[in-house]
Amino acid sequence: MSKNPVSEKKLLAEGNHLRLVVRNGWEFVERPKISGNVVIVGSTRHGGLVLVSQWREPVGAPVVEWPAGLAGDVLGRETEALEEAARRELFEETGFKADTMTAVLSGPLNPGISNETVTFYRARGMVRTDYGGGRGAERIRTHVVPISWLFPWLEQMQEKGFLVDPKVYAGALLLRKEMDEFMHD
Repeated sequence: MSKNPVSEKKLLAEGNHLRLVVRNGWEFVERPKISGNVVIVGSTRHGGLVLVSQWREPVGAPVVEWPAGLAGDVLGRETEALEEAARRELFEETGFKADTMTAVLSGPLNPGISNETVTFYRARGMVRTDYGGGRGAERIRTHVVPISWLFPWLEQMQEKGFLVDPKVYAGALLLRKEMDEFMHD
């Protein structure tokens, strides 16, 4: 497949955290002050999966997600490595620290509207050492869910009015692949 020629971008609007541009007839969003997005698919030393929920204003509802965040968005840490950002975001949001943090998947987050990419990290051996809850105005709630209860728990959360970020299901597929590989070794 051939690539479209890249033409000049035109700035349409800019806020504190987002920039709306147009290029080759496509309007899309950029985050000028970040170097990437991280998602942490993590499990505790006792086999619980660590998820979070928080109110998301753009969708007007609480959303169940994996812990996640931005790299390079902290003043003085603009060149922060993705793994460092994953560890920082995990701790800020949940109060958990992980024994290991391994990048397992990377790709465009929403290529029809944004130039952002996301890197999924697999965190293992997680232990809670602090409360978490996010920074500033973030009010993040941490949930530790046994892996065997993940899908029924997600259904219960949806019945309560929560939305589920599709990245939760992508992370569950990564876990399934991991288990399948373990069973075949």
